[in-house]
Order: sequence, then structure tokens, then C-alpha cells
Amino acid sequence: MTIVPYRRDSAVQYAEHWAFDRNPRFFSFDGMGGDCTNFISQCIYAGSGIMNYQKDTGWYFNNSRDRSAAWSGVPFLYRFLTQNRSVGPFASVVNADNIQLGDVIQLGNEDDRWYHSLLVTGTDPIAISTHTYDAHLRPLSSYTFAQARYLHIEGVRRW
Repeated sequence: MTIVPYRRDSAVQYAEHWAFDRNPRFFSFDGMGGDCTNFISQCIYAGSGIMNYQKDTGWYFNNSRDRSAAWSGVPFLYRFLTQNRSVGPFASVVNADNIQLGDVIQLGNEDDRWYHSLLVTGTDPIAISTHTYDAHLRPLSSYTFAQARYLHIEGVRRW
């Protein structure tokens, strides 16, 4: 297995293109709990070019009924990115000062319920793109949240 760079520019370009629209290749989860993590996964895929098809622990999308929990669920994407030792993107938790374009931020409440995923599309100050409440280059400071976790995508593993 080899590690290749994550194409941050491709992830950010994808976010810019699709922030206020829906890519017809992917299902929209609007009205079904939200589309944020589905959109962030699409952005990460644009920057990684590879999915992980491991049955219970992978990260993939074939269609609305054939996808991993990590593709569209906030806590599952976190678990995949931070615990992935197989193919696909992998990340570590960093502080806000170490976040880069194309990285992921997840917002949580005071009860440790993580409810929203964002893609970093600006860094000084931090700005994001997301779905559900569609945004592009929205300042992170405009959100109200109890806690945030910053996921720095370190690279992509390939066979």
C-alpha cells in the first residue's frame, strides 16, 4: 500500500462548484436528516479519488441504498477518517491553527452529539462550505456551536 497526497485544491473546487446545487450522481439527503456529510464526503472523494468498500467500516457510495454509514453520517465519517488503516483518505484531529484547505470541521453540542460536517474552503479566517444549510466561504465564526473538532486529512492510501 502506498500513501499519495490528498488533492486539497480538487476538494475545494468541488465544494465551490456544488455548494448551492446537488450533483445528480449522488443522492440528496435533504429532508432526511440533512445532506452535509454526504456533500463533505463528495468533496473528500474529489480530493482522494478512491473509496473504501470494507463492509462495516468503509467509506463509499454506490447509490442511496448501497452506501456506507460513514459516507453520510457525522460520527461515522469521523470514525472512518480517524481510524482508517486501509485504502482511502485518513485524518488526525488537530487544533484550529493547523487546519488547511480541504480539511473537515464537525460541530457538536454540549452533550457530545456531533451534528454537522463542514469543508474548510478558507483559512484566514476559517471559512467553510457545506450542504443542508448551503454555504460557500461562510465564516466559521458565524456559526453557534458548543464544540468543534478539526480533522486534518493527512493523505490517501492506495494499493
